[in-house]
Amino acid sequence: MTIEVRQLRYAVLTADTRSFSRAATALNMKQATLSLRVTQLEDKLGIKLFTRSTRGAEPTEMGQVFLESARRIITDIDNLQTTARAVSYGEQGRLAVGYSSSLMAGNLKQTFSEYLTRFPDVQFDGEEAAPEKLLNALQSRTIDVAVAPAGMEESGILARSVWSDRLMVALQSGHRLLESDRIYWSDLRREVFVVPGGGIGPTLANLLAARLTGQGGRPNIIVQNTSLESVLSIVSVGRFISIATEASQGVTWPDLHFRDIHDQNGTTRLEFSVYWREDNDNPALQRFFTLINERYPV
Repeated sequence: MTIEVRQLRYAVLTADTRSFSRAATALNMKQATLSLRVTQLEDKLGIKLFTRSTRGAEPTEMGQVFLESARRIITDIDNLQTTARAVSYGEQGRLAVGYSSSLMAGNLKQTFSEYLTRFPDVQFDGEEAAPEKLLNALQSRTIDVAVAPAGMEESGILARSVWSDRLMVALQSGHRLLESDRIYWSDLRREVFVVPGGGIGPTLANLLAARLTGQGGRPNIIVQNTSLESVLSIVSVGRFISIATEASQGVTWPDLHFRDIHDQNGTTRLEFSVYWREDNDNPALQRFFTLINERYPV
């Protein structure tokens, strides 16, 4: 026995109006056609749903029980259709985002915040990891999109530049470099650096090595398996310094100070890109790119 959803709608509307005539008018169909469709439903069920009279149509006792179930089914189906449309438009569903930058402030935080405001019904899952791990997560489809330093390449992965952040040195109160009007990379050669092992940490360590290796020496870098925020806490109590992007200025430990790092071209900046699989057709991801294109036009 197959019951069509439209048959349920016919029966429920007839019950609501207590009239085949009024229900038929609302449905823009002939009364005789509606009456026939309801009769066919009754024949399938083997019960009478309505007592018919010149005064209209009154649900029977068994009809009332059936019609209550029919209402719930119709409501569920309508909700499913609404959800399906929302998912197809990217207004519901799930978006998994990987990132390797601080969420304390800056472009990344603002972008995520605006996306969540626009699409509150999308399940937004974030994962902080080193850039190489984010590429692996993209390949395994664990995440939909990654926000990481520019320059990574991987087969099947597309990239688009988004923004650049100033690179800054994090210093404790009283550090000698705070007396300088400008801080250059060459000023950092004798320092001991501490960087996190995850997130943007490996990128910072590689950047320090590239900038400060030379003249027979390499930078002294200590890698801590902790968050960038915890690393900056270590800096605030002395002994070490660190580098971070301007987004990390959202961390406000006592005695912690940030200063721009300069080179021959001015303030040093770190470029960021978004990365995604070429074959990812997640509608929620397309909505994310709509926002990216609005905020950071090419």
